[in-house]
Amino acid sequence: MRASMFSAALVAAIVGYGSTIALVLAAAQAVGASAAQTASWVAAICFAKAIGSAFLSTWKRIPIVLAWSTPGAALIAASTGVAINHAVGAFVVAGVLIALTGALPVLNRAVSAIPVGVASGMLAGVLLPFCLAVAQSAVSDWKLVLPLIAVFLIVRLVNPLYAVLAVLALAVALAFSIADIAPVSAALNAQPLVFISPEFSMPVLVGLALPLFLVTMASQNLPGFAVLRANGYAPPVSAALGVTGIGSAVAGLFGAHTFSMAAITASICLDDAVHPDKAQRWKVGLIYAAIWMCLGIFGPLIISIILALPTAIIATVAGLALVSPLIGAASLAFEQPDTRFAAATTFVVTASGIAAFGVGAAFWGLMAGLLVLLLEKLKDRVFGMGN
Repeated sequence: MRASMFSAALVAAIVGYGSTIALVLAAAQAVGASAAQTASWVAAICFAKAIGSAFLSTWKRIPIVLAWSTPGAALIAASTGVAINHAVGAFVVAGVLIALTGALPVLNRAVSAIPVGVASGMLAGVLLPFCLAVAQSAVSDWKLVLPLIAVFLIVRLVNPLYAVLAVLALAVALAFSIADIAPVSAALNAQPLVFISPEFSMPVLVGLALPLFLVTMASQNLPGFAVLRANGYAPPVSAALGVTGIGSAVAGLFGAHTFSMAAITASICLDDAVHPDKAQRWKVGLIYAAIWMCLGIFGPLIISIILALPTAIIATVAGLALVSPLIGAASLAFEQPDTRFAAATTFVVTASGIAAFGVGAAFWGLMAGLLVLLLEKLKDRVFGMGN
């Protein structure tokens, strides 16, 4: 194999892991996962992504790389009052829904019927509080946070892909110097995967499983397929949804949230520089898979270091990592004039963080947006008939 394949796979994996691992850990903390369950969460999703990437790439002879759902992690991290067992139940159901979307045309059509603007409004509302936390942390812990923001702004001028990685590296250095964090000792033998018994609660399924399914589909799977098409490959939609859906359901039993098609990191592995022969580029998926297996094995050491960081630093790293997804979601939310008001309604209700009947804000934001859209369509129909 060419050296360019190894370098592309390594960069893609490191960017994917380093830029959003803090957000995954925040999600685990939000649902009350223990240290062992958190390590299992990260290991399970790393192993599942690795197996899925290797399997799909070999089967379809297409460079398919998978990623954990970053918006999904943000959604989980924004949840309140959800216990780890109920969260696992939601992860399993979300994975099953993804697999069914690939298998059942009727479900595929139902998901596709949700306007992009409304779905993006929900995603933007989920992401906004994390980005706002950066400004709040900059006031309360300016000595730690302002240098991170400065590095982020400078590095992104050179290469936006490495901006969050640079911030994470500086965050660790600052935490162990300025913040007087003691060196972390962690055994290199990874903790085994921990089975977590799923519990199914209707409010959690409605408020977490359904939005998790929707944001994974709308914000990662669909762009991931688009990236493959843009690079001259026919995406195996049903196979990919089946593998990622079933894989997410199984990995969910060990604490992991959903994983999906990659978009940004996939672009790194699909470039012409990886291999001049398009038919040979699928092998980069195997290298990518091997690297993610290693990341899963050494996860406990990496996690112990990140969890030792001050809360303000973790919030800043996670918030800066979500600036770009927020821009993309907001742009799509307000792009189409005919769904703009409905998207704004979805965005505001979701960002408010309200919860009712045990169901979180993401669901109520989606329902509010769809209600506004329905009323507008009824108005057009009534007045259209009157004319």
